[in-house]
Amino acid sequence: MTVAYADIEAAALRLAGQVLDTPCVESKTLSQIAGCQVFLKFENLQFTASFKERGALNKLSALLASGVAPKGVIAASAGNHAQGVAHHAQRLGLRAVIVMPVTTPMVKVERTRGFGAEVVLHGETFDEARERALQLAESEGLTFIHPFDDELVIAGQGTIGVEMLRAQPGIDTLVIAVGGGGLISGIATAARALKPGVEIIGVQTSRFPAMVNAVKGTHHAQGSSTIAEGIAVGVPGLLTQQIIRDTVDDLVLVDEGDIEQAIVMLLEIEKTLVEGAGAAGLAALLKEPQRYAGRKVGLVLCGGNIDPLLLAAILERGMVRAGRLARIRVNARDTPGVLARITAIVAEAGANIDEVHHQRAFSTLSAQNVEVELVLQTRNREHVREVVACLGRAGFEALIS
Repeated sequence: MTVAYADIEAAALRLAGQVLDTPCVESKTLSQIAGCQVFLKFENLQFTASFKERGALNKLSALLASGVAPKGVIAASAGNHAQGVAHHAQRLGLRAVIVMPVTTPMVKVERTRGFGAEVVLHGETFDEARERALQLAESEGLTFIHPFDDELVIAGQGTIGVEMLRAQPGIDTLVIAVGGGGLISGIATAARALKPGVEIIGVQTSRFPAMVNAVKGTHHAQGSSTIAEGIAVGVPGLLTQQIIRDTVDDLVLVDEGDIEQAIVMLLEIEKTLVEGAGAAGLAALLKEPQRYAGRKVGLVLCGGNIDPLLLAAILERGMVRAGRLARIRVNARDTPGVLARITAIVAEAGANIDEVHHQRAFSTLSAQNVEVELVLQTRNREHVREVVACLGRAGFEALIS
């Protein structure tokens, strides 16, 4: 099994006019922050908000063109592959069954059902869902559409690499998220044909380092969950693993905090919403900026399907890291009007009070004292220190919590 550039060219013909040739443009602000030119490929703008529909459509189109119409198709997916298969199966008049882990965000489950697919929730992980899908494929005579370890799926994803280098031929480095490896395998195959000298780096979350372990021979422990569930694959593909060995220069790991920071930056700076996997490339860039200094780096924002509650939590945590949301503790004598004095000082310092906790019983202070915990909206960390200093000058003992 192998994938050649000719396969990607054939995929591009099948996909023409049926998926978006998404923008690939420079982010001047991110370029200034990272110290290199950053080019973003906005695959989160696809109809299903993910690159996955490229590979799914290429596979389905090839099946129909073979002259043997399948009874239906089945896939296992944490969400984006599911939506790609469901959407295009519906367009092409095929029955689609999707097996999803029970941990899949409901936004992805409901979207998949919305495309007319029959959704089966099974297992805690992608690998458990895949086993169930294979069982159903055999028992119901359905054709299994693998999310990454399939030549036609890989070739479909490879069209992204063609579009990126056509839009931005100066790109000299590609930093691509890796789960099972379908995306980077396709892009790397295209890039090696079009621009052999380009550096290609794959990015995995440190909680799911299966491809890193397989290719590098390391033994990083695997976690049980990640905010980048789109690349939470415990067993890498055999075909993708070989392509990565042959075409990818390096694989790196990023932590959950790196991914959270990248999601917040993309939303705040580029006004674009990505899920955890979609932010992995930028997370790698921000984690090791010296590695990419002066380079022309292409990143793929590969998906934008994120649970709203998870997004809310990530944004709030990002505000805390930036010092724009801060918690301080103020110790004071428990007398009438003391809370009003504290809040007045905070207001004069230009901060806004988000929450107030007035603590008497659960405190180690003297019974005559009170601890006031404030959650403040501030400009930055320096502003937080200014608020604390203002309280200190007024005679209050204040600490950043």
